[in-house]
Amino acid sequence: MTNRLSILGAAAALTLALAGCGASTPANEGSSSGATESGASTALQEIQDSGVLTVGTEGTYKPFSYHEEGSGELTGYDVEVITAVAEKMGVEAEFQETQWDAIFAGLEAGRFDVIANQVSITDERKQTYDFSDPYTVSSGVIVTAADNNDISSFEDLDGKTTAQSLTSNWYELAQEAGANVEPVEGWAQSITLLEQGRVDATINDELTYLDYQKTNNNEGIKIAATTDETSESAVAVTKGSTELVDAINSALGELRADGTLAEISEKYFGSDVSE
Repeated sequence: MTNRLSILGAAAALTLALAGCGASTPANEGSSSGATESGASTALQEIQDSGVLTVGTEGTYKPFSYHEEGSGELTGYDVEVITAVAEKMGVEAEFQETQWDAIFAGLEAGRFDVIANQVSITDERKQTYDFSDPYTVSSGVIVTAADNNDISSFEDLDGKTTAQSLTSNWYELAQEAGANVEPVEGWAQSITLLEQGRVDATINDELTYLDYQKTNNNEGIKIAATTDETSESAVAVTKGSTELVDAINSALGELRADGTLAEISEKYFGSDVSE
């Protein structure tokens, strides 16, 4: 049974906004055809004429964009979503794998038409880029041992011990809640300490928890509380690409209505994270 966060809203909102892959927006280092008024009006037409939607993605960000062991095939939640979007648009998705630090510069330089890589919608990014409707919605969660009845809200973390990476955004939220923080290197170590009873809880993104449970089905842990504020991820395009955004949104709407987005979500997370 989860309780929603009623205080610490500002901290949670900040945390969730930064929780998407990458926390800062690169400066505008160039401009693609979609970034100008004339280019924006032709971006969709150029994609339709070529029959290809070129997509920037990392290819190393499991379970969103990664290569399958053995076959080496590029796959993942974001990969499948944008591939389905391209099909609805009547074109083929072609992927350009790019490191996160260079992915926005690649969009601005016209190396690809869109980014599909769990890009969180933030006010800062909206000043430079346009976004589709969200295709991923996630909250922050407190994870505890399944038999822990002492923590059912963020307020209950006051004086408790949480396991957090000191470089993560969740560390700040834990501190704001009054928790004592046990430093760890990542999620896996947090869960180990939780199972050993050395910490009371850990805070992380709901998607991380769902991805872990999809593989491990760990009945010894549970979500004890969830933030009201959510982080929304969407397809990013160059500023002013209105017609392209409309086409992507139309495709996402069809995929949501026919159950495709829910099906892809269930495949990777065991739950619908698309809305």
